[in-house]
Amino acid sequence: MGVLTVTGAQLLCSFGTAPSNLCTQSSCLGSGKPVAVVTDVQPGVNIPPFGMCTSLANPAVAAATAAALGVLTPQPCTLAPAGTWIPTKPSVMMGGKPCLCNDSSLICGCGAGTIKIVSPGQMKVIIS
Repeated sequence: MGVLTVTGAQLLCSFGTAPSNLCTQSSCLGSGKPVAVVTDVQPGVNIPPFGMCTSLANPAVAAATAAALGVLTPQPCTLAPAGTWIPTKPSVMMGGKPCLCNDSSLICGCGAGTIKIVSPGQMKVIIS
């Protein structure tokens, strides 16, 4: 079973230095908040940056680290989602798109980080 994810859900990137909060423009509500779907991936619109990126797969981090003679030098997060969220309960749909559950994930194409939902933003609507 999973928990439906809504606006305000807290997210973490495996290479980010700060959490972020999901924002969706959905008209469907879960516990009084807009419900998130797999296409809620726009940087700056649906997902704000995760502080600094520490992934050497990110070209900016790799260049800064090389310039610092191999000392890891984090750079500002430049989130670039590699596709949509990977749903774990694709049977729950909204507007023809799968809704997000608290165990869904997203891959960053810039730093190869995995973005996870730490807190779904509500705890009343359970998906089985």
